[in-house]
Amino acid sequence: MPVTSAPPVPMPAAQHVRADVAVVGAGVVGLATAWELRRRGRSVAVVDPEPGAGASRAAAGMLAPVSEVQYQQEPLYPLMLASAGAYPAFVAAVEEAAGGSVGYRATETLVCGVDAADRQALADLRELQRRHGLAVEPLALRAARALEPALSPRLSAVHRIPDDHQVDPRRLVAGLLAALVAPELPAPSGPRGTDGADGGPARLVHDRAAGLRHGPDGAVTGLRLAGGGMVSVAETVLAPGTGLSDLEGLPGSWRPPLRPVHGDILRARPPAGAPALLERTVRGVVHGVPVYLVPRDDGTVVIGATSREDDLDGISAGGVFRLLRDAQAVVPGVADLELVEAMARARPGTPDDIPYLGRVRGSGEDPVAGLVVSTGYFRHGVLLAPLAARLAAELVLGRSGTDPGPDAEHLASTDPHRFDRPVEAASVDLATGSRTPNRSTR
Repeated sequence: MPVTSAPPVPMPAAQHVRADVAVVGAGVVGLATAWELRRRGRSVAVVDPEPGAGASRAAAGMLAPVSEVQYQQEPLYPLMLASAGAYPAFVAAVEEAAGGSVGYRATETLVCGVDAADRQALADLRELQRRHGLAVEPLALRAARALEPALSPRLSAVHRIPDDHQVDPRRLVAGLLAALVAPELPAPSGPRGTDGADGGPARLVHDRAAGLRHGPDGAVTGLRLAGGGMVSVAETVLAPGTGLSDLEGLPGSWRPPLRPVHGDILRARPPAGAPALLERTVRGVVHGVPVYLVPRDDGTVVIGATSREDDLDGISAGGVFRLLRDAQAVVPGVADLELVEAMARARPGTPDDIPYLGRVRGSGEDPVAGLVVSTGYFRHGVLLAPLAARLAAELVLGRSGTDPGPDAEHLASTDPHRFDRPVEAASVDLATGSRTPNRSTR
């Protein structure tokens, strides 16, 4: 059964809320972070005027660490693989607490090319994927159409990717909200987080965070709310997407570059009584342009996605045209579907498309007490949510990470100050966020 629990009535905006941790932003990354913190025994206040209404609502939910490999983005690969590997346990814990399904499907992905140039592009990309140990299997078109009869008989190439799966972001958001406000968490079958604790139901503050509050020593002690209220906490996690620069009170001159990248996305469904069009996620390259079709449990197909950096806040007519045209080139039966929704949302992009995740530092190398940032996930917010949540929780809890290892490497690549100055190879302390350069002896 899908999660149907509704969040509680919003708290009055002017109320003074106290908790251990505030999470600004209730997209999938912010909610997953709040959930992880609750499981680790911290009381949490989540601040967002419309939880789940931003980029997470438009997201298709592809968990695609293999298909999403792109040239010159090597630091992203280990992040995507680590988070994809964490998804089954993450989903199981959320579903247990929420009491329903979040639409996780472990079905494989088919990647298709339309013309000869698309076939060569997929072959070249497969070599890069294979060099990184990723499983990509070329399929004969007849074999591919035996799996998905709706595929066009004119495709030039099909690759099968068994490890790329999907989740329904809308159901995941609903599940995280239900898990966050549940009166108590179910007894865990294994360790709950790493603490075996429950921080109690989260407090959902349906208001906009206007600015940070600071103590006399400069430490962040909470938030000022647009509605006149305040939140008092020991730690604050900033996960507001593109809204980061709108917050007042950010330390010094720290304004990490973020750009809004709009994406148009469609939802369509077969006529009443008709069978589902697809069982698997189908990604296409159509004359060099990507398109994808993601089937949901209810037969709906999600079609996306454009990436626009223009002045249109709403849906692009040209984008909708291209999505429908290219989707039909891969799956002709799209023409027979009923179009039920078109929307656009802005995703937060960084200059290198790698998120900002770490402790925020002041004018020097010392971290600002009480402040962690987790934003800039661009296309990968849903995929990276389990890893982002765990790393942010580790930072809040002050767990040591000075020994070389995957977490230190992840945080080195997501350093929120990497565009402040030349980046050196470094080890990262999860407790403080400070970096210790690894100096060469040459």
